[in-house]
Amino acid sequence: MKFIDEAAITVQSGDGGRGCVSFRREKYVPKGGPDGGDGGNGGDVLLNVSQRKRTLLDFKFKRSFKAENGGHGQGGQKTGKNGRPLTIDLPPGTVVRNAETGEIVADLIYPDQSVVVAAGGRGGRGNSRFATSTNRAPRHAQPGEQGETLTLSLQLKLIADVGFVGLPNAGKSTLISAVTTARAKIGAYPFTTLTPNLGVVFPENGPPFVVADIPGLIEGAHEGAGLGVKFLKHIERTRILVHLIDASVIDVSAPLETYNVINRELGRYSESLLKKPQIVVLNKLDLPEAQAGAEAFEHLIGKTIPVFKLSAVRRTGVPALIETLLDMLKNYDI
Repeated sequence: MKFIDEAAITVQSGDGGRGCVSFRREKYVPKGGPDGGDGGNGGDVLLNVSQRKRTLLDFKFKRSFKAENGGHGQGGQKTGKNGRPLTIDLPPGTVVRNAETGEIVADLIYPDQSVVVAAGGRGGRGNSRFATSTNRAPRHAQPGEQGETLTLSLQLKLIADVGFVGLPNAGKSTLISAVTTARAKIGAYPFTTLTPNLGVVFPENGPPFVVADIPGLIEGAHEGAGLGVKFLKHIERTRILVHLIDASVIDVSAPLETYNVINRELGRYSESLLKKPQIVVLNKLDLPEAQAGAEAFEHLIGKTIPVFKLSAVRRTGVPALIETLLDMLKNYDI
């Protein structure tokens, strides 16, 4: 499935039906009173969180949505039928903004969460509503109110417990395949992953949790360089960050360079990302040249942040990483 995480749609609630001008016409009642019914209310437009939706792809092909109009009132004081509401299903994690003002209309996170974004117009009152002691035969009724029209900007931010970040070709796709049920595309060249991947980890000693593999970041990502800011938003909702580094390419004369590049990009995009719990994973320890880089990194970083050394391709060290992530998710209110 193609991953689409931004879209713009126009929604319009239903118009209210007009009230009816009518008078009783019965045998032996030559001058019956007014009996025009009210118009029905127009249908609302609702946004609903659906677990079956994973992207905003549907809105690439259909961008206009309209709820049903209310029915018109009829004689005999018959009220028009209310218009059916229109429900639009969106994936969890969708932020909805008014495209004109930028104001957040809804932040859709929870399963089956639903919000009315455009209320239907009220039906007009029929002429029977306007009868008075001095005007027993009113010949006017109200038109129905028009529905609301809004242009909405949709932005999907993935919801995951753990987010994997790092430079391109650090091995994130291999690691997510090793720890989860996901099968991400894997290749020995930058930008193999062009879309975020979600996977579910099923630990032996705890509940499952969701991890997200975010496409590789490069310097200048917060300004859109490389795949850039397009994917940084997907780690805003994660509870823990796993910073993956290819130990085989660490420069022993400046072992923290890669680590600092990524953290600078995270901080420039949002300071809140640097406040999230983070662990470092030094990957590709199956390669001979990785050992020296890993030792140099650990020597400088000290005990300021948890560091794991592993080989995702051989799965060595992966079980310990899973246990640590599970403990962090259990023990910290993050």
